[in-house]
Amino acid sequence: MKPTLLLLAAGMGSRYGGLKQLDGLGPNGETIMDYSIYDAIKAGFGKIVFVIRKDFEKEFKEKVLSKYEGHIPAELVFQSLDALPEGYAVPEGREKPWGTNHAVMMAKDVIKEPFCVINCDDFYNRDSFMVIGKFLSELPENSKNAYAMVGFRVGNTLSENGTVARGVCSTDENGLLTTVVERTEIMRVEGKVSYKDEEGQWVAIEDNTPVSMNMWGFSPDYFDYSEEYFKDFLADEKNRTNLKAEFFIPLMVNKLVNDKTATVKVLDTTSKWFGVTYSADREGTVERIQSLVNEGVYPSKLF
Repeated sequence: MKPTLLLLAAGMGSRYGGLKQLDGLGPNGETIMDYSIYDAIKAGFGKIVFVIRKDFEKEFKEKVLSKYEGHIPAELVFQSLDALPEGYAVPEGREKPWGTNHAVMMAKDVIKEPFCVINCDDFYNRDSFMVIGKFLSELPENSKNAYAMVGFRVGNTLSENGTVARGVCSTDENGLLTTVVERTEIMRVEGKVSYKDEEGQWVAIEDNTPVSMNMWGFSPDYFDYSEEYFKDFLADEKNRTNLKAEFFIPLMVNKLVNDKTATVKVLDTTSKWFGVTYSADREGTVERIQSLVNEGVYPSKLF
């Protein structure tokens, strides 16, 4: 069965002004998302699903969906603040969406096969799609509890224009994930990749340390776990009173790993990530895409 690609497109970029998901960076105005979808098709994915905001539907259909017609089947699902389990209401004053794992849950009714989750505004590069596509397509039918994530080498994921936030991963001797710790400030300090710890000290790590770029591989049973755990998340008083509390994918993954419910294989990739964390990253990203086109990795017009 061909896996599905689930693209999280409900958030507007906070660190980079404007609708960065629709920013044309390729030679013919291609977006980062276009390259991800092109790579996914090449890697054998059979369908794409976008999570967007309902008020963005018309513009999204016109500017985005129309491009992929005839190339790959596509569906839309919507993330809204009030998509909550029965018995729960939106806390007064809450405006922020419920986070990446809540966005994933919105696709439960349209995804019945193994699937890969990605951000829309990260350029993952083809090797990473090949690696996760192979893992998902080789899962046995009705597989459960055997998940994966692409572990990018942290040295391949930095910005020249400031710190980046990454989920730093630890693995066991079988390459299975043991923990993901979100580090919000990572950069090179005196030539070594380092993160700032809780005390504000820089801690050096190896260039090859795997980090999560939010590229996950799940089977549909993941939706059921998420729905159950989201109720626990909402039942926790501090999440109800904190109007910015978010139900992130690593939160759910850590729970499943710690409870020994599921395993998450960390797949290595040589892919170099790039993206537009900061406005100043844009020019470099445009140049890197152009050089991939020049090398023949991508045609100058994708769709």
